[in-house]
Amino acid sequence: QVQLVESGGGLVQTGGSLRLSCVVSGGTFHNIAMGWFRQAPGKEREFVAAIDWSESRTYYADSVKGRFTIFRDNSKTTVYLQMNNLEPEDTAVYSCARANTEYGGNLLGDFGSWGQGTQVTVSS
Repeated sequence: QVQLVESGGGLVQTGGSLRLSCVVSGGTFHNIAMGWFRQAPGKEREFVAAIDWSESRTYYADSVKGRFTIFRDNSKTTVYLQMNNLEPEDTAVYSCARANTEYGGNLLGDFGSWGQGTQVTVSS
């Protein structure tokens, strides 16, 4: 059974930075794309970023381009989300997700396993 465990969330001021981590166990990692999604109170879950199996392709939501960076360490079966210049609108529960293929995508249906999430709160 695949397990995804996120960490690194917290409270930060506007303009601050956080790095989220997601450790994957119980399944293949090196040949599968990974992604991050977020869900703010009262809103639907939305795509944030994804990275393919080889790190040759990354995808970002327009709202985070230039501020967030997704990367992975296959030796540690871990995917990261570096978040810089955070804004109050970034406040949400962030969840990592394991894709169904090596290339991933930006749709919920492209991902089959999910973590519980970690809270990110950005104060103004």
